[in-house]
Amino acid sequence: MEKRPHFVRRELPPREVSSVSLALLLAAVLLLNAILYLYLNEFYTTSGRAETDPSLCPFGYFRLGAVKNCSPWLSCEAINREVRKLKCVGKGAVKKVFLSEWKENKVVLSQLTNSELKEDFLHGLKMLKALQSKHVVRLLGYCEQQFTILTEYHPLGSLRGLNETLHIPKYKAMNTWHRRLMLAMDYVSIIRYLHSSPLGTLVMCDSNDLDKVLSQYLLTSDFHILVNDLDALPLVNRSAGRLVKCGHRELRGEFVAPEQRWPYGEEMPFEDDLMPPYDEKTDIWKIPDVSNFFLGHIEGSDIVRLHLFDIHAACKRKDPAERPSAQEVLDTYRKVLTLLIREAAMPGTREML
Repeated sequence: MEKRPHFVRRELPPREVSSVSLALLLAAVLLLNAILYLYLNEFYTTSGRAETDPSLCPFGYFRLGAVKNCSPWLSCEAINREVRKLKCVGKGAVKKVFLSEWKENKVVLSQLTNSELKEDFLHGLKMLKALQSKHVVRLLGYCEQQFTILTEYHPLGSLRGLNETLHIPKYKAMNTWHRRLMLAMDYVSIIRYLHSSPLGTLVMCDSNDLDKVLSQYLLTSDFHILVNDLDALPLVNRSAGRLVKCGHRELRGEFVAPEQRWPYGEEMPFEDDLMPPYDEKTDIWKIPDVSNFFLGHIEGSDIVRLHLFDIHAACKRKDPAERPSAQEVLDTYRKVLTLLIREAAMPGTREML
């Protein structure tokens, strides 16, 4: 009797299935890392957080809008002749700010309002000239004789209006945890830049409460941050034993660092001469409070806060020497952003398997 061929259905051994799955997983992880690298590279470079800015002109020149050529900073004569005031948009202790126009471009004209504070005004101008970078509002011209400064206009204004801006329909898509974390990173990047500036270690003294801090910075149309007010920026020089004091009045409240508060108790009246000076670590103390404002109360922000808990706790150490540097804080923020973006992308990776 002839035997019929016996066909046996062969199944892929479990080990081979596992190898295929492993290969797919590896490919997915590599793809995810490539996407993540490109995303973060875009953020750190072309989006404007690099230390150097290819759009910046040589010292004493500026480029505005779509114009390709650099123009010299406007002189007193040019400002008087070519700049037209439109309306007053703000007034502080030192200067009044006008929305103005120059050659069909919106610009900002700042003028001294209190002659007793002219030294502060001129110090701010000196800092503005010396610190021109991606982190600082663009200087367009000035007139020392008339105590006038001309800078680039940013229609979204100061950071005090951030939450209101994010509720405008046009910008609602920006109201995400990662965009808010990027704003916090911008802020820390500016602090890091000031602490390692070309002039030395500078302390942001106009920062006695959250509202005051937010008023010192501008929100750009592409959602980055620039420091705008540099009137109170003293220099720390440890090698020369030079520390700073932010003003000559007593500072109170939990927002300012412990070393900025009167250390001798209520029973002893405040005396400026007896107040000990301090260094740039006062800026580090304030980072968690400012970042908490940036993160807001949206989906995902509490997870970000949880990941930042340890570095923020370190920022709040009572001993200034034990607080991290701005660079260390920024490095941690970057690691957290990378981690959370990877975790957010992983569910999609698992679906591929």
